[in-house]
Amino acid sequence: MDSKLTQFKDSREYLTLRDNDKDFLKKLCGNWRFSSQEIRQIIRIARDIETWDEGSLEEIWGDPLPLKPGDRNEKEKRYGSLFRKWEELKNTPKSYGNFRPEKITQPAAGFRALDDDRQILGDCPVASPKTRCCNLKTLDAVAGCGFDCSYCSIQSFYTGGTILFHKNLGEKLKNLQLDPEKSYHIGTGQSSDSLMWGNRDGLLENLCTFARNNPNVILELKTKSDNIGELLRLDVPANMLLTWSLNTQTVIDAEERLTASLERRIAAARKAADAGLPVGFHLHPMVWYQSWEEEYGELCGRLLENFSPEEVVTVSLGTLTFIKPVLKKLRERPIRSKILQMPLEEASGKWSYPLEIKEQLFSLVYGHLQPWHDSVYFYMCMEDPALWKPVFGKAFSDNADFEEDMLYNYNKKISDIESRRK
Repeated sequence: MDSKLTQFKDSREYLTLRDNDKDFLKKLCGNWRFSSQEIRQIIRIARDIETWDEGSLEEIWGDPLPLKPGDRNEKEKRYGSLFRKWEELKNTPKSYGNFRPEKITQPAAGFRALDDDRQILGDCPVASPKTRCCNLKTLDAVAGCGFDCSYCSIQSFYTGGTILFHKNLGEKLKNLQLDPEKSYHIGTGQSSDSLMWGNRDGLLENLCTFARNNPNVILELKTKSDNIGELLRLDVPANMLLTWSLNTQTVIDAEERLTASLERRIAAARKAADAGLPVGFHLHPMVWYQSWEEEYGELCGRLLENFSPEEVVTVSLGTLTFIKPVLKKLRERPIRSKILQMPLEEASGKWSYPLEIKEQLFSLVYGHLQPWHDSVYFYMCMEDPALWKPVFGKAFSDNADFEEDMLYNYNKKISDIESRRK
C-alpha cells in the first residue's frame, strides 16, 4: 500500500469502501503521485459515489496504470474530471428512478431502563439565534429510535442500538420545574419517534398525565409511524398535539426506511382527527430531486382531500440541515443513500441547500396549501430569517416574537378544536 494511503487505512470512510474500490485505490495510489490531501479527497469522492449508487471510482477514473513520459498533465486532467463529475452529481437534482436501497428488516433493538437523575427537559438541540427558531423545549422521554432514516441526527447522539427508557418517567415529569404563569411548547420527537413505542412501560399514560396536570403546556408528539391505537384508547388531554412528519413516497422508500408509508401516516392522522384530537404536519425534510415538484404537489393534494383546515393546527416546512459531526457519521454508514447527493453550502455553522433551492421547495408547498392559509399556522423550522418574507409574505423580528405568535395561535386553535370535541 502506498505510504500516503496508509495514513487513511483506519479511517471509517476508507474502511467502508467496497473491496473493489479499495483495490483500485491501492493501484491508483501506487502508480500515481498524489498528495495526502488529494488522497483524502479521492476517498471522500469514491465513498460518496458508491453510497449514491452512481458507479465506481474505477469507472470514472479509467486506467490506473502509471503515467507515460510526456503525460505530466494527465493526472491533473483525470483528477479534475473526477472532481467535476462529483460536483455535477451534487449540484443537479438527483434521480431516484433506478435507486434501490438495501432491503432491511426492523432491527432488534435492545432496551434499557434508566434509573438515574439525568435531566429530561432541555432546549432544542439545533436551536440557534442565527436561524428563525420557535424556542421549542424538548422532552427526552425515550432516547434512541428504531427507524432507520438515512439523514437522522439521532444516530450521532445515541449509539449501540439500545433504546433508553426512564424507569421513573412519571416521577421525573412530576418534578419538572415549570412556571405556571408561562406557556410552553414541548416536543418529545427529538430524541426518538414519539409514537413508535406505543405505551411501553406506561410511556403514553405518563405523558398524558403530564399534559393534563400542566394545561399551560402544549405537548407535541411527532411521529413517522402509524402506531396510534394505544394512544386513542387513553383519555388524551386537549393540550396534546399529534403531528406527523410527511414526505413523498419516493423519499420514504429510499431514505426513511422502516417508517410507515405516506398512506399509513395520513390514515393514522385521520384517525386522530376523527377522535377530536388536534393534528399537524411537518414536511421536513423536503428533498430536492427529479420530479420533486410533482410529487410534493400530490402530497399537498392528499392533505387537502383528507383534512379540513379547522382540524389542523400547524404545518411546518424544513429541509436537510447538517452539522459536521452528522455529515461525518452519515458518510461512515455502510448503506446506500442519496441523501448527501446535494449541493451543500455553509451557513451559521451548519450545512444545507442554497437559499434559492430552499425558497423553491417551500414556496411550492405553501402555494399548494393556499386554502389553509387563513386557518392553519405555517412556519419554517430552523431556517434563515431571509426566507420568511419571500415564502410567507411576513417575517418576525426575532425568535421571541416568533415564539409568542406560535403559542398564541396554537392555543387558540387547540381551544377551538376542544370546543367542538365537547
